[in-house]
Amino acid sequence: MILVEISPFYEKKMQCLLCKEHFPTTKIRSRQVRVIDHDSDFRPIYIDKAINPIFYNVAVCPHCGFAFTDDFALYFAPGTKEMIAKNITAKWHSRSFGGERTKKQAVEAYKLAYLSANFKKEKHLTMAGMMLRIAWIYREDENLPKEMRYLKISRDLYIQAFSEGDYIGTQMSETRVQYLIAELSWRIHDRAEAIRNFSRVIETQKRSTEPKVIQMAKDRWQEIRDEEAVHKTS
Repeated sequence: MILVEISPFYEKKMQCLLCKEHFPTTKIRSRQVRVIDHDSDFRPIYIDKAINPIFYNVAVCPHCGFAFTDDFALYFAPGTKEMIAKNITAKWHSRSFGGERTKKQAVEAYKLAYLSANFKKEKHLTMAGMMLRIAWIYREDENLPKEMRYLKISRDLYIQAFSEGDYIGTQMSETRVQYLIAELSWRIHDRAEAIRNFSRVIETQKRSTEPKVIQMAKDRWQEIRDEEAVHKTS
């Protein structure tokens, strides 16, 4: 009996939110994805680095250049379609992002989606998530300057998302958004913002439904205190 090896990749038919044309995009079969751990900013660490679903979150329409994720709303505010047509479609040279993606192509897809989201006036939360994923790709590449750059952009967008409450009604809880503001601030060496937000997360423990995130904040808070104690004694 000959066993046929099933590819982890498959093609999914998409319809562009903007121009309504159909096009194929590549996805990864969920059963082929194995996560062994997570970083403290929720980056999943996969057993097989060649099978990274993060590379395929963004669908890029080859017809008009509009790029989007599953988090994009279907609604376009008045005037936004015209803005996208002028700033993206008019400058678009048709090309496909189908098939297996390199790290460079994955980053480019996220940048296109960020641009699309900006003109479409998507939630700051959605844009923050995309910028965080670019930072994760650069982390895997050990490109610290670029990772730090995108962590800061992501952190600033999460602050806007939190202050405007645009996370309400999404899968992201208040605790998780505030934790990410704290964690990303710590990673980009914004100590004051990190301490302020970690303490706020811990203060919500009685009403939060995210005990794991509360514990992560407590662990990080203890690390900060231990570090401060070392500095005082040295």
